[in-house]
Amino acid sequence: MTVATASRESQHIFTLQHIFNHQRSEFSAQPMPDYASRVTALKQLKTALLKNKEALCEALAQDFGHRSHQDTLISDILPCVMQINYTLKRLKKWMRPSRRHAGLLLMPAKVEVIYQPLGVVGIVVPWNFPVMLSLGPLISVLAAGNRAMIKLSEFTPATNKILSSLLASLFEDAQVAVIEGEADVAATFTRLPFDHLLFTGSTAVGHHVMRAAAENLTPVTLELGGKSPTLIAPDADIAHAVERMIFGKCLNAGQICVAPDYVLVPEDKAQEFISEFKQQFVAMYPQGVHSRDFTSIVNQRQFDRLNLWLEEARHQDVVIEPAHPEALDDKAHRMVPHLLLNPDENLTLMQQEIFGPLLPVITYRTIEEALSYIQQRPRPLALYLMTHDAALQTQVKNNMHAGGMAMNDTIFHVAADDAPFGGIGPSGMGHYHGKEGFLTFSKAKTVLTRGKINTAKLVMPPYTGWKAMLQKAMMTFFLR
Repeated sequence: MTVATASRESQHIFTLQHIFNHQRSEFSAQPMPDYASRVTALKQLKTALLKNKEALCEALAQDFGHRSHQDTLISDILPCVMQINYTLKRLKKWMRPSRRHAGLLLMPAKVEVIYQPLGVVGIVVPWNFPVMLSLGPLISVLAAGNRAMIKLSEFTPATNKILSSLLASLFEDAQVAVIEGEADVAATFTRLPFDHLLFTGSTAVGHHVMRAAAENLTPVTLELGGKSPTLIAPDADIAHAVERMIFGKCLNAGQICVAPDYVLVPEDKAQEFISEFKQQFVAMYPQGVHSRDFTSIVNQRQFDRLNLWLEEARHQDVVIEPAHPEALDDKAHRMVPHLLLNPDENLTLMQQEIFGPLLPVITYRTIEEALSYIQQRPRPLALYLMTHDAALQTQVKNNMHAGGMAMNDTIFHVAADDAPFGGIGPSGMGHYHGKEGFLTFSKAKTVLTRGKINTAKLVMPPYTGWKAMLQKAMMTFFLR
């Protein structure tokens, strides 16, 4: 067994290293793809994505056991199409060198910043949105003129088959290569000396990825998760607040890195919140777990994890309110949202990112208490505030840390094409989307150009005579 494992790992290393070397060699031969070739690649990708959208919806439904086609169109297909359209309209401007001021000290000279492709970029894709979280980063990578190796999740084999075929029809392996395999392949993948590595996944695995990348001093963008709070302020109308947050918790059955992880509610409005959530859920999904529009938990392992956390809460006599009487389907690993009122902080679901349809409801007496509760915990990937109090909006916007924020809404800030997306601290580092994606996968290189006049001689030794007097005058002028 040991020999077989070692042999298999050696084969992984050889294959991945071969693909990487090929891409690096091809990039060296063409280090600055022109605007036309980048546009062509993006347009072809869009055409292929639209052509395969139904096949991708079917594949994701197969991988999840059941996944609403509309969930896939909204959260996987549409964001990629919108991102391509946005990028195509602005790419020429992004690629232009930007002029900078040389300043009096360097005159006469020209200073500009050019945006060069980094080279070969690694993309590690999770299972929850395998289309958006593979093609989304790829759009930015290609726009910046790079080559890419994409490690797909082993938990979405049907989707992987469509994605692999789609990308193989457009690109040679020397430009875009798709990698499949278990955790051992992923570990080998992250140890490659990429010019940049983007990982989307859990905070726990993010630690391992960053350690692997550090061996090669590979820059990383980590899109992790954490416990994203929703704060319902005292002035908020509960019905409106639930309406703004419920879709963010129910889309993809809550298997979203920016889904509301827990909600803070004024103490005297907790029961109203629970009743309103259940009422609105039933209106959206009348058959509960059997509703065609509600997505399954991706596999038995994740379903068992969520059930275990629920059982742990029941054992501690936590009040648990399913959002619908038809709450569980063990065979199809489906689960409606379960609201848990003031669960103990020591419970697993209060310590780890939930990533599913469990929703702790935490009550508070004062807004200061609620804000303190959030601030005492690791910085989240997203923060949601339900209020029309302008002063409170300003206070939270300026003083609270999170990767991103939405007021009177949830999750949709991620869909803003003209804004960066990324975490902070335990919820990630770096960002991409839109122009920030282009910049993340580019090297902003400063270029200073001088003509025939060399004013630099004025600051060269020897520091005597007239030079000494000139430099003294310069220092008097500039050091003030």
